[in-house]
Order: sequence, then C-alpha cells, then structure tokens
Amino acid sequence: MSHEEPDAPVHQPTLWQDDGWTARVIKNEDDDGWAVSMTQDGQAEPALVGPWTMGRDKKNPKPLDAPAFFTLVKTASEVLRRHEQQRHAALHREIELDTAQGRMRVTLDITPDDDHPSAVLSAFDDGGQTLARFTVPPDFRLTRGTAAGWIEGGLRRPG
Repeated sequence: MSHEEPDAPVHQPTLWQDDGWTARVIKNEDDDGWAVSMTQDGQAEPALVGPWTMGRDKKNPKPLDAPAFFTLVKTASEVLRRHEQQRHAALHREIELDTAQGRMRVTLDITPDDDHPSAVLSAFDDGGQTLARFTVPPDFRLTRGTAAGWIEGGLRRPG
C-alpha cells in the first residue's frame, strides 16, 4: 500500500504539478487546438494561459515534459513579476526634488479598498528621516508641482 505525499510532483502528459505550479493542457475554446494554463499553488486563477502544440497525430496535444514545464514556469513567473511591478507603480508614486532645505523625497502610497480606499503622503529628507506624513484622499495627484508646493508651504496638511 503506497501513500503519496500531498505535495508529491505529478508528471502526466496533460497535467504537471511541481515546484509550486500546475500546468494543465486544456481544449482551446476558440478553435480546434489546445491551450496550456499555468496556475501557481494557492491561486484560483491561472497566471498564464497560452496556445499549446498539437501532437504528431495533429489531433491530440503534445505531452508535457520537463523542459516545456520549466519554460512555462519561467514565463508565468515573469508575467506575475511584471503584474506586481505594474501594481506597485500604480499604488506608489515617488518624486525627488532639490529644495532650499536640501534634497527631499515625496511619496504617495495608495491602499486600495472597495469600501475605504486611502493614501498616505510623506516627505523625507536626504537621510531618509520622515519630515511629514498625512492621510490624503486616494485620488490625490502627486506631481512635481504639487510636491514642490507642499514643501514650499511648510509641509502642512494638504487640502
């Protein structure tokens, strides 16, 4: 009687589970071909869905193999990394300015929330010391002009 570990790798022609990922070859809904979905463990939605090669019989999908699986893992990981970078860029803005007080950095960090979104506007000196920090509306526009005006106005509560 053998007991498989729950995290034991699965290497089947149309299903590979290994290294925190699941590759599943599926029927392409748009045509007669095949697609492959890559889902990271613990996630409900695939990180990547793309076309998959037909086998030699031009009817069934080509079986998954180790080189293909690890290429798919690399591609899906890159998609997730780019998505995370875009999300960070959308939620974090940063401007550096030379001022009479020296070089300053102004940041806006947005916390998305369906019910209560918020944002924090902060100013830092060249050494990283926090000079001011205020909660602002999540639609606050941080530009070079608003940052300079805030600094020139003494870093008081915006608005």
